[in-house]
Amino acid sequence: MIMEWEDNFKEGKELILATCSKKCIPNANIVISLGFVDDKLLVANCQMKTTIKNLKENQNICVVGGYVRLKGTVEIFSSGKYFDLCVKKNKDYTVKNAILITVNEVFDLDKVQKIL
Repeated sequence: MIMEWEDNFKEGKELILATCSKKCIPNANIVISLGFVDDKLLVANCQMKTTIKNLKENQNICVVGGYVRLKGTVEIFSSGKYFDLCVKKNKDYTVKNAILITVNEVFDLDKVQKIL
C-alpha cells in the first residue's frame, strides 16, 4: 500500500539529496526520483562526484521531496538489478551508479511531525 507521503518521492519528482563527508563537510544535490523499488527509494548517479564520494565515506543520507524529509542509509551499485533499472529509466544521461536508499525516518516538514 502506498502511503500519502510517498507521492513526494514517486518517479519523475525532483528531490534534494543531502550528504556529509567524513570531515563533516555538507553537500546537497538535486536529482530525479526513480521511485520505490523493493520498498527502497532509487536514484541514479549520472554526474554527482561529491555526493558519491560522501556516500562512500558516510552511508547516511537526507532526502527532501516536497515538504517531506527522509533520513536513511544507502547502498551503491555499479551493476546488477538496481543499476540496470537506472539505465533503463535514464535515456538522457550515462548512469555511473544506482543509489538505493533504505528509509529509516520520515518527517512532515509542514506539520512538523514524524510520520515514520
